[in-house]
Amino acid sequence: MWAWAALAFRCLMSRARWPPTIPGNSATHPVHTFAVEAAAKIRQDTGGKVDIGVFPNSQLGGDSDLLSQVRSGAIDFFSTGGLIFATLVPVAAINGTGFAFRNSDAVWPAMDGKLGALIRKGFEKAELYAFDKIWNNGFRQITTSRKPIKDPSDLEGFKIRVPVSQVYVSLFKALGAAPTSINLSDVYTALQTGVVDGQENPLVVAETSKFYEVQKFCSRTNHVWDGSWIVTSNRIWRGVPDDIKVRVAAGFNDGAVRQRDAVTKLNDDLVASLKQKGITFNDADPAPFREVLRKSGFYAEWKAKHGEEAWGLLEKAVGKLG
Repeated sequence: MWAWAALAFRCLMSRARWPPTIPGNSATHPVHTFAVEAAAKIRQDTGGKVDIGVFPNSQLGGDSDLLSQVRSGAIDFFSTGGLIFATLVPVAAINGTGFAFRNSDAVWPAMDGKLGALIRKGFEKAELYAFDKIWNNGFRQITTSRKPIKDPSDLEGFKIRVPVSQVYVSLFKALGAAPTSINLSDVYTALQTGVVDGQENPLVVAETSKFYEVQKFCSRTNHVWDGSWIVTSNRIWRGVPDDIKVRVAAGFNDGAVRQRDAVTKLNDDLVASLKQKGITFNDADPAPFREVLRKSGFYAEWKAKHGEEAWGLLEKAVGKLG
């Protein structure tokens, strides 16, 4: 399952059992709700030949389990962020480069263009097929229990929950924080008991996971843009008739475009909602954070890991980083 809203699918096709499953952590999360819509459209467009079940609330296991299941064919589709897939497809983590994307206008030309195409080639090498359009999880923000994060000095020694991902750990260590990797299902308790002082996620996760009950501040840092790829096993996908492939791909890709706009609007609306629930907001200037990352060698480190081609495509979209 993904770190915010993973999907597992199970699907039936005429003459062949093709069980797609999309797992997710919340039935109210936009990735889940739009996946349900996409599944219905696919069922209609294939005349009932493809019937996809979408499973929320981590019903089929955690991220690592589901990644293994989609590779083995136990489930047919899995959706999670590139940072989770990076264990198999290292370049999939490139959108997690800290403070790279300034806004959504920079995201979609890159992820729908040459950078996204390069990432999908990485999935191919791992025997996974990634659909063309990545889904939107929005920009990640930091919530805290004691003080707002206004500049990098506020992160010094700060205990922050991050996903089980090397790039997040690397990012917050470079900023002077003390990151701890915790699965999403355990984050509320970790915040409530003081195991960590804060966490970082898109606002929709803070809302659906009810973090506002155990946090006081939200600093809009936009430090990472997050998206989710829907993938299936190449072994399964190669055996699907071409006409069915076209309809399934269209269902997921069209759903992604609608879901992107909905998430952007939702995150804007959630500011007012979370304020009413007691969260105090502040906007953080990204420039000081980028400067700390440059001086710490964070950008140089990840340029070396991702390689010249991928890094060049990223900087073509967002400007010079290192």
